[in-house]
Parts: sequence; structure tokens; C-alpha cells
Amino acid sequence: MTAFRTLDDAGALNGRRVLLRVDVNVPMEAGRVTDATRIARIVPTIQEIADKGGRVVLLAHFGRPKGKPVASESLKPVVAAIAEHLGRPVAFAEDCVGPAAEAAVAALKDGDVLLLENTRFHAGEEKNDPAFTRDLAANGDLFVNEAFSAAHRAHASTEGLAHVLPAYAGRLMQAELDALTKGLEAPARPVIALVGGAKVSSKIDLLQNLVAKVDMLVIGGGMANTFLHAQGLGVGKSLCEKDLAETALRIVAAAKAANCRIILPVDAVVATEFKANAAHETVSVAAVPDTGMILDAGPATVAEINAAIDTAATLVWNGPLGAFELTPFDAATVAAARHAAERTASGKLVSVAGGGDTVAALNHAGVAETFSYVSTAGGAFLEWLEGKELPGVEALRAKA
Repeated sequence: MTAFRTLDDAGALNGRRVLLRVDVNVPMEAGRVTDATRIARIVPTIQEIADKGGRVVLLAHFGRPKGKPVASESLKPVVAAIAEHLGRPVAFAEDCVGPAAEAAVAALKDGDVLLLENTRFHAGEEKNDPAFTRDLAANGDLFVNEAFSAAHRAHASTEGLAHVLPAYAGRLMQAELDALTKGLEAPARPVIALVGGAKVSSKIDLLQNLVAKVDMLVIGGGMANTFLHAQGLGVGKSLCEKDLAETALRIVAAAKAANCRIILPVDAVVATEFKANAAHETVSVAAVPDTGMILDAGPATVAEINAAIDTAATLVWNGPLGAFELTPFDAATVAAARHAAERTASGKLVSVAGGGDTVAALNHAGVAETFSYVSTAGGAFLEWLEGKELPGVEALRAKA
């Protein structure tokens, strides 16, 4: 049983005004949505509430208007994309509170859908101002949060409303929370975490939290170079935060104390320039030339990672193993991702992944649909990995 209140706990929805917080902060070009992934993922919850006779009132933000109306950050251009994916009309109100919002909500019939204007057009949103929260709540009978990606923010529409109205997780939020629980909070063991990316400095909290929670930790990408340097190995002209060598050694020591095995590259694909199809060679990490840049993990490293994945019951993945956006330096990321996907497809692995580069890398490898769960939440996913409480999530937690 989930530890969070969900739509299953909300009772009958017929005739009730449902304030549904969604994330439609989508890429736009010339007034058109260029990537509707986030919109497609909220459709099932909107459809369910509408089909049950609920009056759906969508709350969302767009961009960073800093508490005042900005025409270029209006949600109005998103209406057509939501309606297209939903297959039913979507009304729009020029404000999220006040007379315009009240009139639009009052005009709703059972099963209707309405999008209110950008909540961040009001300073009270990001300040989590109680008065603004009450103004939002005036247009709803219950609150459903479907925006895990904004759950790390204690804003009026993500956290404040949950204390004013009966509050529940939407289906996407529910799926995210179930996946994260299976990933780290109550995982099947052994657990392996794969963390890549450019810099250790951006993931210190994450690494420190993971070594205490997982059985194996793979460190890849540019951040692995800092660990190799800390162990006295030369990394040539590779990206490396040499000033964080002591931090890297502390993380290694913490892992040892927690009985967490750290897996670092044993070989590397090295080039002298950072560009696609640059001349390259595979060398031992003990033999990186002074003029070389490590741009990917080598095949021996991939074999070690895949062998570790074979022993795991749960995988948590954040970040690529190399410069995956450049061929052929995507090889390690693609090979490990496809191996994890095969294990997942055969029922031997629960695989949870998230973070912008991670989603792009798994899509590039063609395996995002095969992983148990791929989060598009970005910052919220990272903060969860770091062990931080997410205000928008905590507000939905079921009372014992």
C-alpha cells in the first residue's frame, strides 16, 4: 500500500472542482509546442477525472516571469497541444485567481477541462503566500498534484494547497513515487547506482547519500576523472576538478565504511580534441597520455559494469558514462544502457533513471521505454537522490 494519498482515496469526483497541478513547462518555438512529452504524460489523469464527472482546473507555471505577467510566458499557446492530446476541448482563463478565474471555473460543467494562466504571474506563488494559496483554493473542492518535477519547490500551487484542500497524488505522481520507493527507499537488493556527468561538484550531496544506501556505485563521465586523479593517476587534459581530490577520497572512504563497492573506469577512450569522430585510442587508465582527453569509458570498464548489473536486483541511473552526444564516445553509455534494459525486460532488474542528460542518453540508446521508470523531473529527481525531502511530496504523505 502506498504511503501517499492518491486519487483512489478521493472518493466520488462527479460535480467536484478538481485543482490539478501539472507540469506543462514545455519547449516552445514560434508559439508552438516542440516537445509534448510532459503533456502526453498528464493526459491519463486528466481523462480519468473528467470521465468521472470531475471539473478539471489545471494549474501550472511556465518559465520564470518573477511574479508579474509576461506575455511571452503565457500558458495560452499550450492550450491547443493539451486539447489535441486529450481529444476534448480545453478552456483558458486569463488569470489563475480573481474574477477571470472564478468566472471560467463557474462556467465548467461535469467533465470539462480548464487551464488557468501561469501561477508564477503572481509573487505569492513562489513565496508560498497563504493569502494567494487561499485565492487559488477558492476555485477547487480538492487538490491533486501531478507535478513531481515541481515537488522540490515549496510553492503555493505545489505545497501550500495541500494544506488547505483535501490533497492527493495524481497517477503520474503516484507512478513516480512508487518507482522511487522501489529505487532507494525500499528496494530489492543488491542495489547498484550509476552516476555519470561532467562534474563532481554538482553531485557531492548525491554521491554522499548514495554510498550509504546502495551496494555498488558506478562513477562515470567526466566526474570519474576527479576520482582517478585523487588516486594518483594522470588524466592528461581531461575534464577534472583537481581541487576536489580530497572530497573524492572522503567519498571513497565513506563507501568503504558503508560496505559499498565503488566501480571506477579501468580503461578509457582517449582523444586529443573534443569533437565527433575525433581520432581516438583505448588505453588503461594508468596510461592516459599527457595530451589526451578521456571522452568515454572503455570496453573493459563496460564489461565490469555489466557484470555488476548482472548481480543487482535494482538499478538507479543518473548521468552518462562519457560524451554520449558525440560519436563514437557514446559507446559505453549505449552498451550499459542496453544491457540494463535487457535485464529489465527479462524481469531480473528494476531500473529507475532520471535527469535531463540521462533521459536523452537512454532515448539515444533506444531503451527509455524498456526501463522500469524514467523520470523527466530533473531537479526534483536529483534532490530525491540526494536524500532531501521534497515539500510537494511530503504534503501528500498519508497520515499514520
